[in-house]
Amino acid sequence: MSVAPKLREVFVEALDLDTDVDVENLKYRDLEAWDSVGHMALVAAIEDEFDVEFDTDQVIDMSSFKVAVDMVTELQSKND
Repeated sequence: MSVAPKLREVFVEALDLDTDVDVENLKYRDLEAWDSVGHMALVAAIEDEFDVEFDTDQVIDMSSFKVAVDMVTELQSKND
């Protein structure tokens, strides 16, 4: 099952986005809410929701929603 729908919910909640924001095409710093502080809150929310842990390089490399989907999917496959 794709992680995208649940990850979308995490993005909306963690970044306090309006539900009409095009999350799937969102990139780091596209919105004021996704600044460095928002990024760390987002990373923590994703780790909590999906029970995964990002390393420092992954946190830095998480530059878009699509990249986050790929990272979470990869981490979940390693945990299976």
